[in-house]
Amino acid sequence: MSSALSTPLAPVSAPTTAAVLGDIIPANSRIQAWLRDIALIVTVVGITALAARISFTIPGTVVPVTGQTFGVLLGAASIGPWRGALAQVLYVGLGVLGLPLWAGGTAGSLAALGGTTGGYLLGFIAASILVGWLARLRADRRVLSSAAAFAAGTVVIYAIGVPWLAVTGGMSLADAAFHGAAIFVAGDLLKALAAGLLLPAIWKSL
Repeated sequence: MSSALSTPLAPVSAPTTAAVLGDIIPANSRIQAWLRDIALIVTVVGITALAARISFTIPGTVVPVTGQTFGVLLGAASIGPWRGALAQVLYVGLGVLGLPLWAGGTAGSLAALGGTTGGYLLGFIAASILVGWLARLRADRRVLSSAAAFAAGTVVIYAIGVPWLAVTGGMSLADAAFHGAAIFVAGDLLKALAAGLLLPAIWKSL
């Protein structure tokens, strides 16, 4: 595989040479490549925002259950690490500016970013880098490796979100791990399985 695929400027001639799904969109010039990348980044922001509208809170918890993580990780696997990370930087930034893109269609702020769920939002950026990188290594082309990549991305989100929750929520790390991670494990496993089935199926159809 050509090392040129690691940059946003390389044209892609066929799905078999694409590093990630987004690279199957042809780009035969520098300008076309940048336009493609911008379109992919904006699309993932939109997917994340739509997924965030699936939101509900389990009684007794402070972190809502949302579809965000699925949108974040699916987006990163589809467009790669740097584009996926930039999409989440844009997503978080637009929320801070007051656009209603966060969980449940709510608008954010700097104060909200520093609140109990802010660590999860920052975790989206780090997880996108990991999952996008694994996708470039073709982890998204088999069921087990695709599901494992999503699971690894979820762990990264928790690794940042849970300690942040403990500090900002004034609770012990054990309590934060329960309220901010353990009760979501079953749902996250289902998301990972869904990704494990979806992404390889798309590649096979191509």
